[in-house]
Amino acid sequence: MRSWKLAAVLAAVSLLLAVVLAAAQEPVRDFSQLNTRLKAGDTVWVTDAQGREVKGRIRALSPDTLTLSSDDARSYAAADVLQLRQRRPDPLWNGAIIGLAVGGGLGIAMGDFSGSWRWSDAAVGALMFGSIGAGIGLGIDAMIPGRRQVVYRAPGFAGASPARLFAAPILTPRAKGLAVSFAF
Repeated sequence: MRSWKLAAVLAAVSLLLAVVLAAAQEPVRDFSQLNTRLKAGDTVWVTDAQGREVKGRIRALSPDTLTLSSDDARSYAAADVLQLRQRRPDPLWNGAIIGLAVGGGLGIAMGDFSGSWRWSDAAVGALMFGSIGAGIGLGIDAMIPGRRQVVYRAPGFAGASPARLFAAPILTPRAKGLAVSFAF
């Protein structure tokens, strides 16, 4: 019975990591594709060829120029823009899902405290701790304003590359675990 409990916990952790990694989106590499991600009125942070960062609202966007409304209205040619970032709001549902997964996994694991693990104990624990975890995850996610996401990176610009986390469950007759690697 212990292998079922471990498999359920590892499946919940794998699902949690898959949701987090699926949320990442690669920036566009061609300036002419910016209209698929940005529109007039959006607030962006522009890193120019000299390494300066300027915040402003997009006034106009064409395949080869970007015009911002900021303290001093500026136009940037495509060759002068190294990186564009935009603050994307963080949806609340993902915090609730993460909290549900973590709380449900803890609830399933706590079903073993009685000494004899039963599905009914695991289900009650998963429901109870899962709902508490979803509430906590929702509350934490509501406090996070979102982060600046890179929407454009010029070809050849090495800038700060996003870190990546990889996780894979290991389930064999002799070993059970989680393989984790972190790359940056």
